[in-house]
Amino acid sequence: MKVMSRLFRRFARGEDGSLVAEALIVLPMLIWAYLALFVYWDVFRSMNTVQKASYSIADLISRQAEVDNRFLDGMSSMMNYLIDSDQEARMRLTSVQWNEDRQRYVVLWSRSPGRTMPPLDNRSVQAFRPRIPIMADGHSAILVEAEVSYRPAFDAGIAPHTFSQFVVTRPRYHIRICLASGCPV
Repeated sequence: MKVMSRLFRRFARGEDGSLVAEALIVLPMLIWAYLALFVYWDVFRSMNTVQKASYSIADLISRQAEVDNRFLDGMSSMMNYLIDSDQEARMRLTSVQWNEDRQRYVVLWSRSPGRTMPPLDNRSVQAFRPRIPIMADGHSAILVEAEVSYRPAFDAGIAPHTFSQFVVTRPRYHIRICLASGCPV
């Protein structure tokens, strides 16, 4: 029995091969952490890309005097070009004008390229009132709403998600931007 006890104590004190054993225990966690960093970085990169693309589209529309459906469909193509190729964007582009007498926003036009989102009307745009800045009577703004689905490359604790952007931009050179068919107000 003394021999067994002595062998066990020697085994417990021995440090031979501990580096290999520790490496085998820690290596899977290090690999997972390394890959998870790529996923987390990709999430933030995708969010940033969607945001920049939405602001770019809002800026392009804000520089126009009037737009037509072909131009608005081109904005959808541009959005899909700017984001990752494995993602698909849904957009709604709306021009609203503040009516001081009625104390409400009036929709001049609202289009969703590819009909991926329902257009806004005078009633539904009021839900966005807290998100639209205060404007002077008769002034307008362009609303760009974008939704892009994101699916991580592999499971690192992040579930599939939809990035949403809501951008409000006032026209740069005109009080309002009309459709080629005219503005109703």
